[in-house]
Amino acid sequence: MQWNSASEFFAMGGYALYVWGSFGATALVMLVESLLIRSQRRHILRNLRSELESKSN
Repeated sequence: MQWNSASEFFAMGGYALYVWGSFGATALVMLVESLLIRSQRRHILRNLRSELESKSN
């Protein structure tokens, strides 16, 4: 596909809502997934530290 202007590119041949919506949904899911993984990692490390401290006492 060839576009003659930036507005034609962003219109995506009439499929802009689907194309950009898909990109947006994918970016949102990837962001949420990385935040959830970070949160789970912190939780696991916190639990491991508390277990280690309780075993050393």
